[in-house]
Amino acid sequence: MKNLHVQECYNRRHLEPSIPLLDVRTPAEFRSVHAIGAVNHPMESFNCDQMEYSRDQEIHVICQAGGRSMKISEKMEAGGFSNIVNIEGGTSAWQSSGLPVVTGKKVMSLERQVRIAAGSLIVIGALVGQFVHPGGFGLSAFVGAGLVFAGVTDTCGMGMIIAKMPWNRA
Repeated sequence: MKNLHVQECYNRRHLEPSIPLLDVRTPAEFRSVHAIGAVNHPMESFNCDQMEYSRDQEIHVICQAGGRSMKISEKMEAGGFSNIVNIEGGTSAWQSSGLPVVTGKKVMSLERQVRIAAGSLIVIGALVGQFVHPGGFGLSAFVGAGLVFAGVTDTCGMGMIIAKMPWNRA
């Protein structure tokens, strides 16, 4: 797998328009803003066997900041695709670089939704633990442990669950 900066991706695809750009963010994130020419293949339902591309074709993969696209790029390589390119910095870098995007209705990013949910659960657990029952502190500890696990493994269970919520789907 190769990594490309967003400007290099844009230049490469400008010269070779047949190179697909797969955006693996949620449908809601994709509808909000995406790189021009990108096609949405959400990470939560991604299946290498259902790809309409040949296994030796050059394919560019993008997400919001680079984490999800890296995972899908690795998954595609494990699935037999040999020419996968991960786009560094993702859609955020694409937009910041002034490259052309398609914009729609603004939505909250998946990362922001996870921070709000995790923070809320920790506060609720602390309040329940302080004022209702000491067992409430267990909720805060559980969410905190989940955040540590997510940081160490670069896998976020809460993010996967939130990505499947109705407001994040097509």
